[in-house]
Amino acid sequence: LIVLAAFVSPYKADRDKVRQLLDKDRSEEDDDDSKTKTKRFIEVYVKADVETCEHRDPKGLYKKAKAGEIKNFTGISAPFEVPENPDLVLDTTEKSVDELTFELMVYLEVGGYLGYERKNRKV
Repeated sequence: LIVLAAFVSPYKADRDKVRQLLDKDRSEEDDDDSKTKTKRFIEVYVKADVETCEHRDPKGLYKKAKAGEIKNFTGISAPFEVPENPDLVLDTTEKSVDELTFELMVYLEVGGYLGYERKNRKV
C-alpha cells in the first residue's frame, strides 16, 4: 500500500519528527529475512518559488498574504526551511506535471516500492 500525502511542511523539525515516527514503526516490523528494505517516509521536495506559486494560485491567497490579510503564510510572512537532503526533488518551475509524475514513478519503481519489476525498461 502506497500513500502519497502532500502537506505544507515548512519546518525541518516537523519533517524529521514524522520521519522518526515512521522509521521507528518500520524497525519494529522488519525481520532479518526481508529482501528489500524500503523507507516508510520519503521526503519529496516539490520545488516551486514564491513567484511560481503566486502565478498558479487560483484563490489569490498569495496576493492576500502579501497585502497582510493572511498572517503566517508560508513563504510570505512565515518561513520555509528548504529540505537539506530530500530523497527526491521535483522542480515544478522547470518541468511539466507529466514529467514530474514520471520522475516520481521511476523513483518508486527503482526503489522497489511498486512491488513489481518491469523487464527491459530503460529508467
